[in-house]
Amino acid sequence: MPLNPALHWIDTPAALEWMCHALMDAQYLAVDTEFIRESSFHPVPALIQLSAGSDVYLIDPQALIPNATLIRLLGPRGPLKLLHACGEDLEVLSNWTGVPLAPLIDTQLAQALLGEDPAMSYQRLVERWTGDVVAKDETRSDWLERPLSDAQRRYAALDVAYLPIIWPQQRKALIELGRLEWLEADCAALVVQAGRNPAGDNEWYRRNRQLWRLNPRAVATYQCLTAWREAEVRERNMPRNWLVSDKVLFAIADAQPRNRYELAAVEGVKPTMVKREGDALLSMVRKAAELSPEQLPEILPSPLTGPFKRRLKGLKQVVSDEAQRLGVAPEMLARRRQLEELVIADMKQLPLPLPSGWRGNLLNEGFQQALHDSEALRSE
Repeated sequence: MPLNPALHWIDTPAALEWMCHALMDAQYLAVDTEFIRESSFHPVPALIQLSAGSDVYLIDPQALIPNATLIRLLGPRGPLKLLHACGEDLEVLSNWTGVPLAPLIDTQLAQALLGEDPAMSYQRLVERWTGDVVAKDETRSDWLERPLSDAQRRYAALDVAYLPIIWPQQRKALIELGRLEWLEADCAALVVQAGRNPAGDNEWYRRNRQLWRLNPRAVATYQCLTAWREAEVRERNMPRNWLVSDKVLFAIADAQPRNRYELAAVEGVKPTMVKREGDALLSMVRKAAELSPEQLPEILPSPLTGPFKRRLKGLKQVVSDEAQRLGVAPEMLARRRQLEELVIADMKQLPLPLPSGWRGNLLNEGFQQALHDSEALRSE
């Protein structure tokens, strides 16, 4: 039978202060958020859930601003935070409090390191460790409405109530496998990566796996366009695709339009976009056009060629073999994008961006040998 925790609604400064003092000495602090993001770039916090055991505290961020005690509770001086699939929650909380959430444990990541589904849902996690079945009835609720219904409050409470029960069991299993330090390292990295960093706008273009199809001038154009778009949507607080999608920016970079007429002819560019953003888009194209040849990125190798495919296949085999030995999903060790970056660096005879930490200890020797063997095969 699902838990029935005591609920505390926190919507006054006095209640917030009382809650923080009640939780400050907890061993673990389960954390979750409900938020809305359909029409904004930054998530709008609708509810913050905290629990250290039998009681659950529901904070109304529409009625409160974080005080110093809450910031201390959620920061490095507070208890260990437990979250499940924490990526968006970290962004919500860092935007709301102005500080990163730390230290933390992601129970989804913990379960993946135990050799199970790396995308295990919270409901499946609860059933796996406790046998309880948690309903999903309120998943798509309007969390900004007030007052919240009893069903909404209970649903939100159960999203944190089980984590203080589950984590000690996961921790014990990780220690037995010798993987607790792996999880702690990965979770510390999540803290560093949390939030959307404006300094990363210039690197957004690297997410596009079709860059190899563009010439160096077009790649530089795409970089300028995506950096402009990232800065604009952050300032205007609007979803990316409401301004202009990656696909359309890629098409503009490829076409290299010189005026509004040529811009309007690019696939996906609507008349309203030309009217509202045409001057800005064309200015980014001109900015890239003014770069000297020495300032342009190098041509990227095609992933369709034999040398690229051989290298990638060898690296994937290293990951597959090690994942099978450990009993974990291959994506827990390395993503395809990371392997492609290794291939590109090797083909360009650049320093290899080898993984660090525990993944490096497991994989780097095999990676280097696989790349060496791939080159040897080409020479035969």
